[in-house]
Amino acid sequence: MYRKLLRGKIHGATVTGADLHYEGSIAVDTDLLTAAGIAPFETVHVWNVNNGERLETYAIPSAPGSGEILINGAAARRAQVGDRVIIAAFEWLTEAEVSTHQPAIVLVDASNKPQKA
Repeated sequence: MYRKLLRGKIHGATVTGADLHYEGSIAVDTDLLTAAGIAPFETVHVWNVNNGERLETYAIPSAPGSGEILINGAAARRAQVGDRVIIAAFEWLTEAEVSTHQPAIVLVDASNKPQKA
């Protein structure tokens, strides 16, 4: 049997831009993607803390250290600049792997810089 568990998340990120006419996806600072173990073009869930909207899209890397969180395409109707979001990726694990699994959780400040735990 397999279980779907959280692999990594970026918690409390601030949306820095939204472009309705972009072809789609969410652009995320490459440093944050790496810290959360999210690969470029990987499926992610995005949960908007401000308005409760939830969506699934794919992550595209933006400039490292930029702090960018850009909601693009149709998803831009679900968030606006300044909204706080959670970006999460999941993976399927065997029962044997579940007991030792530890997700990568990246807490960020208002500038989308990682906070010390």
